Amino acid sequence: MSSTPALDLELDHQLCFALYDASRSVIRAYGPLLSELNLTYPQYITMLVLWEAPDAVPVGAIGSRLHLDTSTLTPLLKRLESLELVRRERDPADERRVLVSLTTAGVELRERATAIPCQIAPRLGLDRAEEERLRNTLRQITRALDAGPPSP
Repeated sequence: MSSTPALDLELDHQLCFALYDASRSVIRAYGPLLSELNLTYPQYITMLVLWEAPDAVPVGAIGSRLHLDTSTLTPLLKRLESLELVRRERDPADERRVLVSLTTAGVELRERATAIPCQIAPRLGLDRAEEERLRNTLRQITRALDAGPPSP
């Protein structure tokens, strides 16, 4: 089947829109569950990074993991600090770096958050194998686009 310029520009034929729409729907589905934890989606994924770490995490490492720049991450971390879930401190070994660690309340919040993935998964309409394939495909897309345009 050949592509036509008219079809190429139809919204329903755009992979970018399908990804965008799915992302918005997933984040919207998380909303009510996260509101019970007093977290936004960006705060939640930041907490996921911190819950994975055995020790304090440099702000730059959090940004790299979440693909967020410091100007986006700093206010988010300040808000988590005001909620008393994290603590930000200068790295004693390098004053230029800021380390983020969980407070006791931040550690305890993890237990309450464990139910969230179990509540979201059935709403996706995918079995575990389909979910794994989709996740791998999305990571492949991200890697390919982050690598830049193909060489001529």
